[in-house]
Amino acid sequence: MQTLTADEPFWDGIAEKYAKQPVADPAAFERKKAITRELLKPTSTVLEIGCGTGTLALELAPAAAHIHAMDVSAEMVRIANQKKAAQGVRNVTFHHGTLESGAPLAEGTVDCVWAYSILHLVDDQRRTLEALLALLKPGGSLVSSTICLGNSWVPYGALITVMRWFGKAPRVHIYRSAELVQQMQEVGFVEVEEKNVTSDPRLAFIVAKKPRVGQQRA
Repeated sequence: MQTLTADEPFWDGIAEKYAKQPVADPAAFERKKAITRELLKPTSTVLEIGCGTGTLALELAPAAAHIHAMDVSAEMVRIANQKKAAQGVRNVTFHHGTLESGAPLAEGTVDCVWAYSILHLVDDQRRTLEALLALLKPGGSLVSSTICLGNSWVPYGALITVMRWFGKAPRVHIYRSAELVQQMQEVGFVEVEEKNVTSDPRLAFIVAKKPRVGQQRA
């Protein structure tokens, strides 16, 4: 499951700074939002895990019926709710917690799940993907944006270890994008497609589907 509680103090501690940081790659973020928006209908129920300070949920709120967005950090959620109130958004609900502590929606009730910048942080990626698959309706979509440091030759494992000694980094698991695609397919997702949104090889932006009733896995 999405097991991030050990790093909750880290995320709480950087929440204010995080909220003020500009998007690192605005063009890529716009492309990701456009792809995500295309999967939504006015009737869509959405679950976002690892929502941070709520930027994605609040920006795409007009395209969905209701968005439930959750984060391990109480401080991130507090800031997200402040932004929600300031913007007058009514169809987004922010939740403090993880999938392990309990998803806010029942299995088989979600049209679209978003996992932006989170799957490289969970301790058990496979179980997290299984949980997300179970939450989706048949034919529902998973949209993920994941840092896959295994695609790079840089020794990120050693660098992250040192940064963690000084409290400057959370736990980060190193994967290759091909491993993430394979794991999505193994747990039961179909139509798994990596989208080209940036020239950065470390970023894997992947859209996948839960099989429709009667649909055969490839």
